[in-house]
Amino acid sequence: MILPDGYSDVPAGKIAAVVTHLEMTAPPARRDDPPGAWTLRKVDTPALPWYRDIFRRVGEDWLWFSRARMNDTELAAVIRAPGIEVYALVADGRDEGLLELDFREPGQCELTYFGVTAPLIGTGAARFLMNRALERAWSRDVRRVWVHTCTFDHPSAVAFYQRSGFRPFRRQIEIADDPRLDGTAPRDAAKHVPIIE
Repeated sequence: MILPDGYSDVPAGKIAAVVTHLEMTAPPARRDDPPGAWTLRKVDTPALPWYRDIFRRVGEDWLWFSRARMNDTELAAVIRAPGIEVYALVADGRDEGLLELDFREPGQCELTYFGVTAPLIGTGAARFLMNRALERAWSRDVRRVWVHTCTFDHPSAVAFYQRSGFRPFRRQIEIADDPRLDGTAPRDAAKHVPIIE
């Protein structure tokens, strides 16, 4: 679908975001870890309540909703699939970040989900998590690592990914039902995205 130049209406009850896809085709220069007492924990066979909790705490303000709309069977099939790796960023003994890597496509790794909880934004925890993500992604036989973000995400997300060595290669418009209107997310989530009913 090609959108015309200018404005296009988004129907009431929907949300629209500009999605930016970014990639790297060689390991980037390693960036130093910021000072902090974070660790990374691999989560083998993630428990569904644990995954739903960390997904919500990291992504609710950015309107992460795709996994929140899945039933238990669908979610388990995705996050426990061969080729999927799930990690938690641990701060002060508590899981405060989510990293999910998808190696299912040969020669590629997608950073499917990446983020830290609100109290850790701006502390360097995301830089620490990205360093671990890239180490793990490039430890496999891959030729490409990629990620996507959108305009609902933190305003510095694209710049952060570019500083990490990713380069933008594609842009899309995503239109979806507003998750705050069907109870998938609380009505007060993502205050930077207005609700239009």
